Amino acid sequence: MPERNVVVASAHGLHARPAALFTQAAARAGVPVTIAKGGRSVNAASILGVISLGIDHGDEVVLAVDGEGADELLDELTGLLTTDHDAS
Repeated sequence: MPERNVVVASAHGLHARPAALFTQAAARAGVPVTIAKGGRSVNAASILGVISLGIDHGDEVVLAVDGEGADELLDELTGLLTTDHDAS
């Protein structure tokens, strides 16, 4: 299962709006995607699961994708997490 470590860029962390963008992209993929912080892993398509991780600005998370197109999906999800959605 391909994995990638990503540092979250949003100035206020992965709160509702950036978490919604992230979980919607994970859900559209149609393959299992997980996000983990501090050894705790959740379904990346679940906004409640993602928000429950309490991901702040600068936190490192681990994304894992199982399925076809995993590397492209990791690129897309990494792009969402490394964008500061709180800017402007």
